[in-house]
Amino acid sequence: MAAKANSVSVAAAVPVPETSAEIVTFHPPVRPVIERLRQEAARVAAVILPPLIVLTLVIVVWQVLCSAPNSSLPAPTKVLADSWDLISDPFYDNGGVDKGIFWHLAKSLSRVAIGFSLAAIAGVALGVLVGQSLWAMRGLDPIFQVLRTIPPLAWLPLSLAGFRDAQPSALFVIFITSIWPIIINTSVGVRNIPQDYRNVAAVIRLSWWEVFWKITLPASVPYIFTGLRIGVGLSWLAIVAAEMLIGGVGIGFFIWDAWNSSRISDIIVALVYIGIVGFLLDRLIAFVGKLVSHGVAAQ
Repeated sequence: MAAKANSVSVAAAVPVPETSAEIVTFHPPVRPVIERLRQEAARVAAVILPPLIVLTLVIVVWQVLCSAPNSSLPAPTKVLADSWDLISDPFYDNGGVDKGIFWHLAKSLSRVAIGFSLAAIAGVALGVLVGQSLWAMRGLDPIFQVLRTIPPLAWLPLSLAGFRDAQPSALFVIFITSIWPIIINTSVGVRNIPQDYRNVAAVIRLSWWEVFWKITLPASVPYIFTGLRIGVGLSWLAIVAAEMLIGGVGIGFFIWDAWNSSRISDIIVALVYIGIVGFLLDRLIAFVGKLVSHGVAAQ
């Protein structure tokens, strides 16, 4: 009995080793990260490299063809030399129409913003009306098909006679040029709504506003923004052509003034800016279309 007690006391006297907590840090494997970065770089290169290669080839061919002394068009190197002041300082303003190219572009964009916004509102409204009403389609669609074939500049003399001012005349030309693709694409989108959707709306007795917001708009958004993208491109084309005739500040007048002053290099620079701005306008409308589509789909 005593021996058992001794063994217990000895066991109790044995010190218990302390356990220390060790912090283990997780290091993600490096190879998957590198592989992901490599795939992303390959994706970006696949998007950027082809246009860069084509652009380089175009510039090289342009340089070769226009380097001759008797060439009627300047080579890229001559364009840079002649128009470097215009490129390096687009923000100068000496008063009147003697302004940097930024101010001409800004004035043209402001006109496009007003005219195109009016065309978008009226075009979507008329497109919904034509798409939903058979009588409206039979009465208005032939007129729209005829009017949309009239060139933009053909409207300018009529608008000048009616408004007697260059600014509203330019806005009218933008409006009348860009509204037709918006109307046509919106009406097509509305007509392509499945009849089952309309039947369900009639059964549950949705109001006209609920039908528009929950059925018509979500089903026709892709068509509407297709028309808007076409319309904004036509707006940009129309304002450049109209400004050549109405004068004042604007990228169209800048090109016409450069032609009258034999500044061919400045014309080429302006054309590059026009192309870039037109591309950005198209991308902007496409981006807004994606946002609206996702927002409508989420409802």
